[in-house]
Amino acid sequence: MANEVTAPLPGKIIRMDIETGTTIEQDTEIMVIEAMKMETIVYAPCDGVIEKVVKKVGDEVEEGDLIATVA
Repeated sequence: MANEVTAPLPGKIIRMDIETGTTIEQDTEIMVIEAMKMETIVYAPCDGVIEKVVKKVGDEVEEGDLIATVA
């Protein structure tokens, strides 16, 4: 079963350190979302491999939007 990486708040993705096939460890910094001139770091929810990336740098996201899945 795949785990989901979701947006913790509405904003714009300004940096993404993952792509399909990237191996990640839990609590590793994987992207940054900017909202109201504040940057929020998003951390990996678990160990695994990025199975699918749905959003990209520059995309606007809402809280709860799916960004990627981890297998």
